[in-house]
Amino acid sequence: MGMNIVIAGAGDMGYHLAEQLSYENKDITLIDVDKDALDNAASHLDVMTIMGDATSLEILNSANLKDTHMFMAVTTSEKTNIVAATLAKQLGAKRVIARVRNHDYLAPEHEIYFKNIGIDNIISPTMLCSGEIYRMIKNSAFTEVFEFEGGKLNIVGITLDQYSPLFNKKISDMKDIPLFGDIRIVALVRDQITIIPRGNTIIRSNDHVFFISNKKAVESIIELLGQRKVTIKNIMIIGGDDMAYATALKLEEEFRVTLVHRDKERCKWLSERLNNTLIINGDYKNIELLIEEGLEQMEAFISLTESSETNIITSLSAKNHGVYKTIAHVDTREYIHISHSIGVDSLINKKLVAANQITRFLKKGKVESVSGIYGVDAEIIQYVITKGNRLTKKPLKELHFPDSAIVAGVIRGEEVFIPDGDFILQVEDKAIVLALPAAKALLEKLLH
Repeated sequence: MGMNIVIAGAGDMGYHLAEQLSYENKDITLIDVDKDALDNAASHLDVMTIMGDATSLEILNSANLKDTHMFMAVTTSEKTNIVAATLAKQLGAKRVIARVRNHDYLAPEHEIYFKNIGIDNIISPTMLCSGEIYRMIKNSAFTEVFEFEGGKLNIVGITLDQYSPLFNKKISDMKDIPLFGDIRIVALVRDQITIIPRGNTIIRSNDHVFFISNKKAVESIIELLGQRKVTIKNIMIIGGDDMAYATALKLEEEFRVTLVHRDKERCKWLSERLNNTLIINGDYKNIELLIEEGLEQMEAFISLTESSETNIITSLSAKNHGVYKTIAHVDTREYIHISHSIGVDSLINKKLVAANQITRFLKKGKVESVSGIYGVDAEIIQYVITKGNRLTKKPLKELHFPDSAIVAGVIRGEEVFIPDGDFILQVEDKAIVLALPAAKALLEKLLH
C-alpha cells in the first residue's frame, strides 16, 4: 500500500518535492492552474496531475483527500496555500502543510492559530534559508554541514585542492593516519557524479569530499586537510528582498554586516528595521562600488539578488578579491549541479532547503531525518534500528548493503561510532546512512 500525497503548486518547490518523493513509490498528485507546469512535471516524473485552482472544492474533491496521508500547499501565493490547506484538512487529509511568506506567522506563539484551523505545519522557505546561511557562516571552513543529535556526529563537505595531504591517496591507505579512527570519507563528487568510496578509490584534486566525524574531530579535519581557518567578522550581503532582510537580521547580532541594494525606497525600509547593519544604496553589479564599500576587508560575501547569474558572477569576483567564504543563492536547478566546479564555495536554493524540510516531516517512525545535499544525488537518512530487525544478527560487511549506500555513523545512547565492516548494530541504535537513489528501495526492505 503506497502513501498518497497531494501537492498543490507545480512550481520549483512542488516539482522538487514530487521528484524527491517519487523515488519512493509514493502515489503523488499535483494540482496547478498552469497547464505547462503540469505537463512538464508529468513528462519527467511519475505523478498524476489535476489542472485547476487548489482552493476550489470541486478540484480538491477530485483529488480524493480522505485517503491522502499528506497534503502540501506550496504555491507562490500564501493566501492560496492557507485556504487550500485548511479545506484539505476538512476534506480528510491526514497531515497538511502550508508554505507561507509572512515572518509573523512563524512566531512560536502563533503556531496555535494554524493548528486551530487544521494546518499541521507552516514553513517559510525564506526563513529556513536564512537559517541555513547562518549555519554555513558559523561553519565556514566547510561547504556543507549536517548535524546529528545536536552535533554528536557531523557530516561535512569540503573541496580538496592539490595541497591536501590526501591528494592522490587511496582510501585504504588512510587508515594508518591516527585521526581516521574518528573520521571517515563517506562520499565524493567528481565531475558532477556522486561516488560512494571503496577502499581502492583514489582522491583527486578538486574532488568535493564528504566526511563524517564525531564532535571533537571536526576541527582536526581542517588541520588534516591543511585548509586555512579564518574567523569571520565582516560580511557583505548584496540584494534587499525578503531573504536578504531575514539573513541580515540573523547575522547582524554577531557580525559586522554591510548590505548593498539598488532600490532607494527599499533601503529606507531596511534601515528602519535593521539595527546594526550598514545599508548602502547603490548598484551591486558595479564591483568598484563594492570595493569602495570594503569588499576586500570582508571575510564573507553573500549574494541574494533575484538574478542567479548576478549572484554567481559577483561571488566569483568577491573570491578574486580575497574574500574567504562566498555563498550565492541560485534559483535554477541546473546551476546547483555545477556549483563545485565553478568555484563558488556554497550555493543555496531556498526551494530545495524547504523541500528537504518537508521530506523530513514525511519520514515517520523508523526514519528520523533526511537531508539532501546540494548538487549531490545522495541523501543522508537516519534510521532507528527496531527489534526483530535482522540487521542486529551479523557484522555490517555480511549484511548485503547495496553498493550505492554506506553506514556512515551510529549513535548509541551517548556514544557515537564510525563503524567498520566488523561493527554489529544493536536495537535502538540510530544508523546514519548515506544513500544514492538506486539504493533507496533496497534500504527500505533491509531496514524495516
